Amino acid sequence: MNSCVIMARIVQPPQIRYTPDNLAIAEMVVEFESSRPDSPPSTLKVIGWGNLATEIEQNHKLGDRVIIEGRLRMNVFEREERGNKFKEKRAELSVSRIHPLDSDPNWTASAPQAAANPSNVVSMDNYNQAPSPAPEPAYSAPSRDPEPVATPAPSAPEDKDLDDIPF
Repeated sequence: MNSCVIMARIVQPPQIRYTPDNLAIAEMVVEFESSRPDSPPSTLKVIGWGNLATEIEQNHKLGDRVIIEGRLRMNVFEREERGNKFKEKRAELSVSRIHPLDSDPNWTASAPQAAANPSNVVSMDNYNQAPSPAPEPAYSAPSRDPEPVATPAPSAPEDKDLDDIPF
């Protein structure tokens, strides 16, 4: 079965249109990180049908981060360029479910991911500070193991030459 789940950001707002049978279709373009760190983000056309299309159009906007579940398919079409015909393939995701993550009113399509979400940035001012102690649990179950017995650490003989130890 063809199933795909992606986490992406909406880079073209949802646009709704209707078929002659009055079935709603929402189309939008999303952007997600490439699998290679040196590659630019990838874009994908996303389509929702029926009631899901109206939900997408009403609840999602440019800059929203979403998790999209659906079926991935490849559309093949011919295009003509300078008298030559080419077959071109484009991926398209038909949505079955969409989950909002967050929205950032300051995000623009040209903004880098890290600048769009500064909450994931750690200040270097805190780097050299001692870590804060972990909070104690509210409840700890009684231990069934007997108390460990403290054994003294073995002491090294002071007169032994450490260069004679074989490794």
